[in-house]
Amino acid sequence: MSTSPRFYVCRADYADPNHAAALVRLLDAYARDPMGGGEPLSEFAKTHLVSSLAARPQAFSVLAFESGDNPTDGRAVGLVNCIEGFSTFACRPLVNVHDVAVLPDYRGQRIAEMMLALVEDIARERNACKLTLEVLEGNAGAIRLYHRVGFANYQLDPAMGQAQFLQKWLS
Repeated sequence: MSTSPRFYVCRADYADPNHAAALVRLLDAYARDPMGGGEPLSEFAKTHLVSSLAARPQAFSVLAFESGDNPTDGRAVGLVNCIEGFSTFACRPLVNVHDVAVLPDYRGQRIAEMMLALVEDIARERNACKLTLEVLEGNAGAIRLYHRVGFANYQLDPAMGQAQFLQKWLS
């Protein structure tokens, strides 16, 4: 956990109803944002997200709250969802930062930076060799943040260029 005078950052407890509600609310807000696709979460996702994350020991989430007398009683303002994968080359876990969301009125206050610092601590506890993430090339603010906290474009050999993130939906 981490704090600033105004914000409290902690690992989400999927069994805590306040954390669970905050996670769904924040992810839905992110999904509705143009950087999240501009569409709300489905009712299925809203209903099953927290229990599905909790059922996966490789998943963890970090939440940011406005500080108050009891930090997690404040308004939830930020979320990071992570999924542990595996680096075959390093033969160690890696942590994929899957979602990074901060409510619009709270952006620019280094909340995502505080959450990513906790993610890094948790990844180190898991003996992960690296953090990975994907970001839309038009999301300049997020790209600046990621570079500021140490992320770089992925490449093995500069002559081969940078890696691309691709997807294929399965029906």
